[in-house]
Amino acid sequence: MIIDIHGHYTTAPKALETWRNRQIAGINSPSGMPKGSELQISDDELRESIENNQLKLMRERGLDLTIFSPRASFMAHHIGDFEISSTWAAICNELCYRVSRLFPENFVPAAMLPQSPGVDPATCIPELVKCVEQYGNVAINLNPDPSGGHWTSPPLSDRSWYPIYEKMVEYDIPAMIHVSTSCNACFHTTGSHYLNADTTAFMQCLTSDLFRDFPTLRFVIPHGGGAVPYHWGRFRGLAQELKKPLLKDHLLNNVFFDTCVYHQPGIDLLTRVIPVDNILFASEMIGAVRGVDPETGHYFDDTKRYVEAADMNPEQRYKIYEGNARRVYPRLDALLKTKGL
Repeated sequence: MIIDIHGHYTTAPKALETWRNRQIAGINSPSGMPKGSELQISDDELRESIENNQLKLMRERGLDLTIFSPRASFMAHHIGDFEISSTWAAICNELCYRVSRLFPENFVPAAMLPQSPGVDPATCIPELVKCVEQYGNVAINLNPDPSGGHWTSPPLSDRSWYPIYEKMVEYDIPAMIHVSTSCNACFHTTGSHYLNADTTAFMQCLTSDLFRDFPTLRFVIPHGGGAVPYHWGRFRGLAQELKKPLLKDHLLNNVFFDTCVYHQPGIDLLTRVIPVDNILFASEMIGAVRGVDPETGHYFDDTKRYVEAADMNPEQRYKIYEGNARRVYPRLDALLKTKGL
């Protein structure tokens, strides 16, 4: 089985974006604020949006299952207040849940949280609980920068995040560390802000003793870990200077990386530098990079091709494709076992 642990609902029916635009407009004109019940999207519309997009490409590329969460750039936690984010998160999470019910063999939901700048992260817990207990979500997306590129929140090691970590440990779910749209003109959302955040999150973990407090807490750092694999020697050296344990003991029981790296040399570097037990297959398809690579004639985000061409044995590929995902996402493993998989 090939499990893609990084999928977003980037192809949701246009009605979702239209409703969101009305919600944003309603921030300054409350009389125009739409109710959640005003958004009407039929099952047929959901099927069409998936069958002609993600599912079509999954079948073409030989992928079996995707962990599916709301569109990352649409999370936009910097817009409005907690109530705005709460309503928006609930709508987006319900749509991903409905997709998972329509295509139970192909999609399993993961939740966005209703984060808001300056608001206690503990306010996100009711949505997290609902998504795990009612929707069967196997993970959450956690935004370390709800301000949208201004980094006004404390680091992930700060105790203000602990209530969320306590729930993650209770439910035995991981968090993908994933920022949203950048509203800072200095940082392009997908080409800079995402990769900056990946690297920043790793460094926040490195400089702290977070996993001493939460030995079973698990973070997935997407997009191949940002700059982390390329600068692994730098991070090893910094850990040494900071009198931290070796990275394999300090972080690698808790931090994992995906394969959303869109060229062969990048995957080759990732698989040579990072232990195979810490790499999970992902494509972020359909996501930020949708075009065809003129050097190969294949889509940039067809990451299975790179894994197949990397210098690995079948056991290592199994871990990346399936084994590691089942270990890092225990609720996913339990769900698959109920289906005899």
